[in-house]
Amino acid sequence: MSRPRTFVPPVGARAYALATERGKFAVVDAPAAAGTEPKGTALLLPGFTGSKEDFNPLHEALGARGYRTVAVDGRGQFESDGPEDDESAYAQEELARDVLAQAAAVGDGRPVHLLGHSLGGQIARAAVLLDHTPFRSLTLMSSGPAQISVPQQQRVKLLRDALAVLPMAEVWEAMQAMEAPEELAEGDPEEHAAYRADQEDLRRRWLGNKPAELLAAGRQLCTEPDRVDELAAVPLPFHVLSGARDDTWPLPLLDEMALRLRAHRTVVAGAEHSPNTDRPAPTAEAIAAFWDGVQG
Repeated sequence: MSRPRTFVPPVGARAYALATERGKFAVVDAPAAAGTEPKGTALLLPGFTGSKEDFNPLHEALGARGYRTVAVDGRGQFESDGPEDDESAYAQEELARDVLAQAAAVGDGRPVHLLGHSLGGQIARAAVLLDHTPFRSLTLMSSGPAQISVPQQQRVKLLRDALAVLPMAEVWEAMQAMEAPEELAEGDPEEHAAYRADQEDLRRRWLGNKPAELLAAGRQLCTEPDRVDELAAVPLPFHVLSGARDDTWPLPLLDEMALRLRAHRTVVAGAEHSPNTDRPAPTAEAIAAFWDGVQG
């Protein structure tokens, strides 16, 4: 089987600039599948150095369950505009207010399901703490209670130091040199072509990020306080979802957070920090099952 292009949206999805009261944001908007009973809309927030395309593997399966899903590039991420050098524009409260505006724009007056991956989960949490009324539920995917693990803090510090002295293109080359190459099926030209295209898309995404956004987001990940008790007081259904292994927030931390939130808990076997791309089928099934329970 040839390797799928992860940056290619599913059939029927639209990529466009979503207009909100806080500006325009690039989205991939995938409708509920034809012939299904529409159950609601979900807003999906990507993580650090990620983008809306990280959710491409989930759209079709969630659409088949009756959900419209709208994945968004946050301010300064990939195809959404933002200041190049002003880190204050990317303060967590600013990004949380962006999420409230995005929810208002896609919800058509109805609450939406909110899902955030990693850093996106902490931004989603901040939005819910500002105002929970635009939301029907909150899913925290591979997103922990406070700052990231010490080894990941060290990686973020290396990245921040590099961004302070090198252009974005040179930082990309340095990161690629440190990564182990992905193993591909020998002699499969379609898979090799898809891999090369994905690498070019990843480079294009990296260069689209605003340096100030990366610097501010990295600082937030390394200093985020524990706000679980505040969140537990919010009258929303919660879902804590992760892979079976996570170096960014170890599973015991996520398990404890779920208990403190009285949240539904899902561990996706065979997945690590990005279950949406590691194991999209069981991840989509778990998300849809939680949303179905909320609807009921």
